[in-house]
Amino acid sequence: MSDTTATTATKTVGASAPAHRPDRKKPSRHFHNAVGVVAFLVMAFPVYWLVVSALRPNAEIRSYDQKLWPTSLTLDNFRRAIDAPNFGTAIQSSLIVCVTAVVGAMVLSTIAAFAIGRFRFAGRKIFMIVLLVVQLLPPTAMLIPLYIQLNDLGAINEYWGVIVIYLVSTLPFATWMIRGFVVNIPLELEEAAMVDGCSRMGAFWRVVFPLLAPGLAAASIFSLINAWNEYLLAYIVLQDNDKYTLNVWLMNFTTSRGTDYGALMAASTLIAIPVVAFFMIVQKKMAAGLTSGAVKG
Repeated sequence: MSDTTATTATKTVGASAPAHRPDRKKPSRHFHNAVGVVAFLVMAFPVYWLVVSALRPNAEIRSYDQKLWPTSLTLDNFRRAIDAPNFGTAIQSSLIVCVTAVVGAMVLSTIAAFAIGRFRFAGRKIFMIVLLVVQLLPPTAMLIPLYIQLNDLGAINEYWGVIVIYLVSTLPFATWMIRGFVVNIPLELEEAAMVDGCSRMGAFWRVVFPLLAPGLAAASIFSLINAWNEYLLAYIVLQDNDKYTLNVWLMNFTTSRGTDYGALMAASTLIAIPVVAFFMIVQKKMAAGLTSGAVKG
């Protein structure tokens, strides 16, 4: 009796079970790799052409018969770019403006991000929304108001005027980015440090700040790229040739014979090197995430 019942139940379950449907054929991994390679080539080709053009002789650059690889290489373009008037002062101006703006933005955004991520205060959500709304405003729409305010403050043709603009323009995004890292740091770490005798600032400096290294690295790269590559605001505010940043100097890079395209490409290549070098330095911090430091057991 029991065997018959078990057999019947088994047949019933087998009949009620849905037939196995073969899975749809998923795209091959080779297809994804091919798409990635094509995307990489599309994005890398302008950089490749810039570097190759910097190594071509001017006669080959102006030729109608362009090839992917130059028939001859020369470093004379880099020599003319370095020897060009005001190149050294342009480097100095860019370093002063960008380094000061990035350091100031990181300090202020870290303080603001910690306050938003750790404390509950009146107007906190409104403040966060305002940070996002500010990012929606195009810089050109604020150009005239910024110029009027800087002119009233006597900041026209002054480094600190450009520094303030760059700092304020990168502060909202950097604050949002660092806030995400602050929220992901367990509050118990600070509480444990304070139980051991640290003050609130001591717990932040000894525990929280080292774990914010990935966020600071990502935010600093964003801030540096914005400040290093910005042209319009620097061109409006800075008016003396000896105060031009590299991008403004590059747009005015001409000779008595017109535009020296070889030296122009060489100068553009040199200008891109500092940002790439800075990224290579901090990229390990970005990859480390929050798996290092006090949460590593």
